[in-house]
Amino acid sequence: MKCVIMAGGFGTRLRPLTCNLPKPIVPMANRPMMDHIVELLSKHSIKEAVSMLYFQPEDIQKHFQDGKKFGIKMKYLLPPSDLGTAGCIKFAENELSETFIVMSGDVLTDFDLSKAIAFHKEKNALATMVLTRVTNPLQYGVVIIDEENKITRFLEKPSWGEVFSDTINTGIYILDPKVLHEIPQKQMFDFSKDLFPKLLAKKESLYGYVAEGFWKDVGDLREYRLAHRDILDRRVLVKIEGKQKQFTNNEHESSVWVDEGAEIQDGVEFIGNSILGKNCKIEAGCKIENSVIGENCVIGSYSHISGSVLWNHVKVGRESLMRETIVGEKVVIGEKALIQVGAVIADECKIGREAKIRSNVKMWPHKTLEDGAILATSLIWGEKWSRTLFGAYGISGLGNIEITPEFAAKVGAAYGAYVGKGAYIITSRDTHKASRMIKRALISGLLSGGVRVGDLRTSPIPVVRYEMGKEGEVGGVHIRQSPFDHRLIDIKFFDQNGGDISFQQEKAIEQLFLREDFKRASIEESGELVTPQRSEEYYRAGFLKTIKKEIIQNAQFKVVIDYAFSSAAMTFPAILGQLGIEVVALNSYHNPQKVTKTEKEFQYSLEQLSNIVTTLKADIGFLIDNGAEKVFMIDEKGNIVSDMEALVAISSLVMKCYKSGKIAIPINQTTVIEQLASKSKLKVERIPTIPRHIVNASRKEQMLFVGDGIGGFVFPEFQANFDAMYAIAKILEMLSLQNTRIGHLLKEIPYKIQIRHQKVPCPWDKKGQIMRLAFEYAKNKNTELVEGVKIHYKDSCILLLPDPDAAYFHLWAEAKEEKRAKELLKEYSEKALKWIGA
Repeated sequence: MKCVIMAGGFGTRLRPLTCNLPKPIVPMANRPMMDHIVELLSKHSIKEAVSMLYFQPEDIQKHFQDGKKFGIKMKYLLPPSDLGTAGCIKFAENELSETFIVMSGDVLTDFDLSKAIAFHKEKNALATMVLTRVTNPLQYGVVIIDEENKITRFLEKPSWGEVFSDTINTGIYILDPKVLHEIPQKQMFDFSKDLFPKLLAKKESLYGYVAEGFWKDVGDLREYRLAHRDILDRRVLVKIEGKQKQFTNNEHESSVWVDEGAEIQDGVEFIGNSILGKNCKIEAGCKIENSVIGENCVIGSYSHISGSVLWNHVKVGRESLMRETIVGEKVVIGEKALIQVGAVIADECKIGREAKIRSNVKMWPHKTLEDGAILATSLIWGEKWSRTLFGAYGISGLGNIEITPEFAAKVGAAYGAYVGKGAYIITSRDTHKASRMIKRALISGLLSGGVRVGDLRTSPIPVVRYEMGKEGEVGGVHIRQSPFDHRLIDIKFFDQNGGDISFQQEKAIEQLFLREDFKRASIEESGELVTPQRSEEYYRAGFLKTIKKEIIQNAQFKVVIDYAFSSAAMTFPAILGQLGIEVVALNSYHNPQKVTKTEKEFQYSLEQLSNIVTTLKADIGFLIDNGAEKVFMIDEKGNIVSDMEALVAISSLVMKCYKSGKIAIPINQTTVIEQLASKSKLKVERIPTIPRHIVNASRKEQMLFVGDGIGGFVFPEFQANFDAMYAIAKILEMLSLQNTRIGHLLKEIPYKIQIRHQKVPCPWDKKGQIMRLAFEYAKNKNTELVEGVKIHYKDSCILLLPDPDAAYFHLWAEAKEEKRAKELLKEYSEKALKWIGA
């Protein structure tokens, strides 16, 4: 059998280690990473390999040559451009006349490939994915298989709510050459995004083999360091150079692999397991703890190296301390240096005597740190954000602690590098002074990349979104104090259509941010800062053109609006004036101290609004959130309308006003909406709860309305984004058309909605397991898998949904009777706890 080794990656997430060499050549236990893959192939009698190269191909060719010394015949192919994973295999078609295996050259594994190949042949499969189970499946393709191991569902890099299993695609495939007919020539084509969905749709024989053993995607610097610990602890069985020796110090038993010529002087203490490369020298009094020391390294006397990886030819001065650090080739570290947890020092750097490098700092190749200097610039966020930069609300963090001006400038520079020199970006903020500080720093970063910046200053988010694309903008950034926690700052990114940027765009910006090697403009090409003059005009004109003004004017509504000190007070009054509405405005001025509301303050605002609506005998009351994206209601009787009641009422209004079309509702919202829709000609589509998915749904054909169930309403006829101001006008228009009020609509609900919600604490590493077991439990039941697992019974339903940002599961139970809803919660909370311990 022949193997195709995918060895063309740039290794961007391993920078600065991969600045000077391709990722497959990065040392893993003192040997190139790809050595371990080639040895695994040879062990399982796979004696021919084709390496697909792209980035720095000469380094890989020079190391492996014809492959003879590794017991394998090695060929090399260099595609002319990036063809994607499957496209690369198509490029190698002439070499693949029989069943073959595909592997990445930069993973660490000891899978039994012989068993996987035997499984493929037994099933007579067209394609077999080699699968494994992991605690955090978010960064991988999640796979569901049936009792016969046939793949029934595949989802690439899901959100937590879409994780239906903890079984993932390892990127190891066994393929029949017939599969090459499904791959187009000379164009980008990916296994996960294109080929496998195509095979599933055609119901081809696509199988999954769940392998036993160790597998790790060495995807970033932290995983790279931890992979060495896995090798030292023998969790993965790969070849380690040198003889294994046992050392006993202070009752500690240690295994140390000592290669040829290595010298260990008197008084050296070993803790845990370590590897010493050829001709390295460990001087007297050193303490070496769970570390890998490369060839020709010298560790000065009385130094302490803990949990670290040192490449070849590193010199460490006496009495230095290094914890959980990665050090590249030919680095010289002076005496009494201190290098703290998570630091990465690239090739040929020089660290002075008594210098200090703080946690998580990365030094790029050929840099010098002088004697006694302290390098404290942290280029990677702290532990909380070690997995991802972006969250559900963009980039969020503690103001002036995690989201600092320095951090914002770097984010701006990374975003500027992503959009490119000469691009035009819009920026805006809320009224808080911290938002202004962070926005100005971010603008500086954008300008440093040669980006033209249009600053809208303080502006409602819907106005900013609507501005996108009007004057050539390719994106936008809005800075705000979090509406949920006054300590947090959010940095929200918009695409050229005004929507949130895609997951792929987030990842691209994140990689640039972490790499810290983005291009800067020359001083003559620095960006220009301008003030757009027509954003309010564009928004107002589009708004009034879309809304039915005469219908609202004729209704002569009396409305109370609480602006909640938001920037909507700058825009909305002029529009309301043209709609002929009698408005009583509350809190219609800026107060930076009132940007964020606690739950108690929010409830008090609603109660105050309720009293005013009742006193003035108004038709309706509205409370706008600070970003002007969400709106909350008081009915004509002064009753506070709950979020779910508001969604039902507005959905009902849309159904009454339109004769055809669709509405979209998150999976965790009440099924009453489907019952109402059954009496109309509109269709209801269930969507995930994630804001990006909600907004994307509004861009579908025939979509009339999308609601999120927490105050967000989208009417795509104006813009496919949350907009509290347009939502207010549209609600008034529809109330006028139907000559009704919100309270009347709620009386039409067939029964009182009984929905109960509960959070079940769940460790991060158990979420995938729970989803897999919940999916298996629900297989023969009436199940929805839009997001999480929703099980329908005759008059009730239960939804199990993992939280994307916290260590717990959500349970939503709905029934006609409160007792039944409580019973469902109790039953499934007990099941969830049982599944956690499985």
